[in-house]
Amino acid sequence: MSKSNFTRRGVLRTGAVAGAGVALPTIFTSRASAFTNEPTGSTVKVGFNVPQTGPYADEGMDELRAQELAVQHINGEGDGGMLNTFSSKALDGTGILGKKLEFVTGDTQTKSDAARASAKSMIEKDGVLMINGGSSSGVAVAVQGLCQEAGIVFMAGLTHSNDTTGKDRKANGFRHFFNAYMSAAALAPVLAKAYGKDRRAYHLTADYTWGWTQQESVQAATEAMGWETVNNVLTPLASTDFSSYIAPVLNSGADVLVLNHYGGNMVNSLTQAVQFGLRDKQVNGKNFEIVVPLYSELMAEGAGESVRGVYGSMNWNWQLTDAGTQALVKSFGEKYGRPPSGSAQTCYVQTLLYADAVARAGSFNPCAVVEALEGFEFDGMGNGPTLYRAEDHQCFKDVLVMKGKETPTNQFDLLELVEITPRNQVEYPPNHPMFGGDEASLGSCNDGA
Repeated sequence: MSKSNFTRRGVLRTGAVAGAGVALPTIFTSRASAFTNEPTGSTVKVGFNVPQTGPYADEGMDELRAQELAVQHINGEGDGGMLNTFSSKALDGTGILGKKLEFVTGDTQTKSDAARASAKSMIEKDGVLMINGGSSSGVAVAVQGLCQEAGIVFMAGLTHSNDTTGKDRKANGFRHFFNAYMSAAALAPVLAKAYGKDRRAYHLTADYTWGWTQQESVQAATEAMGWETVNNVLTPLASTDFSSYIAPVLNSGADVLVLNHYGGNMVNSLTQAVQFGLRDKQVNGKNFEIVVPLYSELMAEGAGESVRGVYGSMNWNWQLTDAGTQALVKSFGEKYGRPPSGSAQTCYVQTLLYADAVARAGSFNPCAVVEALEGFEFDGMGNGPTLYRAEDHQCFKDVLVMKGKETPTNQFDLLELVEITPRNQVEYPPNHPMFGGDEASLGSCNDGA
């Protein structure tokens, strides 16, 4: 399809969005360009919006490392990393469509308002064409909505809520990371095998969109296999001391504690639960167990010995043996002296996928990029053959079940791979009730013209 066709489609689509009552910033309506921030020089700029402060800062800084590495590989610097294993060969290491890739960064602070303000500045002042990143689903939903209004592409970073590609899905947004439903679908069979089907679970849940959908997903999957849910208690995202939430678990009759927490929150809640002696107790004639549905290497480092024997799920792990994983681990390790986290891999891959889509489309027009990504199937990026589903822009691939190692050999060797759950076991229809049902819709692509 020609660029002019994309432009015409973008104008029509923009009209539909504006007609829905969304007021676009003046900068996006007063320009005569064909689309928002159309590049005119020898460079093109993207924005990396990550938490550099707040409870998810460790994840955000690792995302930023990976994003910088991806830019270098796209521009032909370094060893090329996953470009050497990526099944698409549209990128040649000379930038994107003859332009070198540049980037600006922002701090989301793990707060939706701060993230939107940072993203808005990147779009209006820096002229970015795409925003990538974030380590909170609340942030992802907020920034995705802004990018939709502004007419640029949003490549979500670490966002695990079902809502991101569920009820809050947007045509201009894409997610490579897996979601809460997938975690639960992968974990439940492993938990049933390890702990039995007669269990009573107590949930502590981060009080925002990710925590809610994570808890809902795990409860549904575990109850389907026979578990009973004793209680679900919401905890503020800003919490650092979870002792008052953990104490009641001891008298609840539960024999499993499910921590729907992430980042620094999970480090603190898991450490405190272990310090309370929960894992040394027997309840209902069974050993008390703790489950962390969403794991990361950085969280495992922070929690130390507390993760030993604890099950969780991951989007990706540096110990996978496929060629793409090994290529990224080599590049990242040589540059930063450590293996990449799952959040780092996600943001690295999303940066490459955006650049590749531009190259395949032959245009920076966001609606051309959207069309290039919708239904795109690829391999060579870890986790096996992968699909960006057109109906909701959710990525589907194999999911990992992990467990804290009992005898780690070094500071990075903290988690062991228990099972690679095949993609077909975690798939679901686009109108699944947990994802907004028949009411959920991407809407129309907006190019800001």
